Amino acid sequence: MARAPRRGQAKTRLEPLLGPAGCARLQAALLCHTAHWAATVAPRVRIAFTPDDARAEVAELAPHGALLLAQGEGDLGVRLARAVERADKHDRLVIVGTDAPLLGPEHVRAAWRALRDGWDACIVPALDGGYALIALARPAPTVFDLPSAAWGGPQVLELTMAALHRARLSCRLLDPVADLDTPEDALAFRDDPRCPPAIRTRLRQGDVAA
Repeated sequence: MARAPRRGQAKTRLEPLLGPAGCARLQAALLCHTAHWAATVAPRVRIAFTPDDARAEVAELAPHGALLLAQGEGDLGVRLARAVERADKHDRLVIVGTDAPLLGPEHVRAAWRALRDGWDACIVPALDGGYALIALARPAPTVFDLPSAAWGGPQVLELTMAALHRARLSCRLLDPVADLDTPEDALAFRDDPRCPPAIRTRLRQGDVAA
């Protein structure tokens, strides 16, 4: 699930630190990083992008062979459910966003192991109360049926766990990771040697032309 790197539309909470152009470049780096590591571990990569007219911009950053799909209208839950409904009913799915720079192939492998061990779902929580990855043994769009106002808030994980429980789906929780959403997050990642170099570079540049 990815947002196109457009000025004024991407990572806007970081604009006081990076400026609109800097935020757009950061989003491009995040999207490119996530899509390319996903291609190293998954047999098929689908990039569900927003807004719907951003196909050309996203294609420039996507790895070869990735399938590009417009997310369509609706809140994040509606768009996640739509992306899941497009998958084969027998597919194991791993869904990630682009906001967690320390998420990587090892998390996908751990999620697949959980599904092979019999869990219906596996989640990598985010420290802000959401999640950075959700894996499903089979498509289950109802797990994204949360109140619209909840998305992006601190109760997303709690509400998702409740939705999984209502659907009688078991869930394994892995260790949490940090999201890159706020200026405080940006400063922490900028100085974190584990953060991918391309992303750290963008966090240092701000609105200075690259």
